[in-house]
Amino acid sequence: MANQPAAGVPKTVNIGVAKNYVADGVYTRYRNTGFFVVRQGEKLFAVSSYCTHRKCKLSAEADRSFYCPCHGSTFNPKGQVTKGPARLDLPIYSVTPNEHGELLVQTH
Repeated sequence: MANQPAAGVPKTVNIGVAKNYVADGVYTRYRNTGFFVVRQGEKLFAVSSYCTHRKCKLSAEADRSFYCPCHGSTFNPKGQVTKGPARLDLPIYSVTPNEHGELLVQTH
């Protein structure tokens, strides 16, 4: 279970301003912090970068899906399992602005 984030410890991460995420797609800058930032139309959210099967670090694929190199699980762009052995969807984290217009992601 290498690369596993600290369990149950909420963390707030400042990901900058919204203009950094204007194009649809997956932004991988925070992968090692524990999440990907995803823009889908008007929606901006964060999805865990750790597989729900054994907590291996996921990779973002060109089609905006996620792949676990440890055991082959795959997830769609919304974090839903598309192939096991993972059974649980990826946690989704909201992205909210602070009083300075910067975006915050709170993981848990």
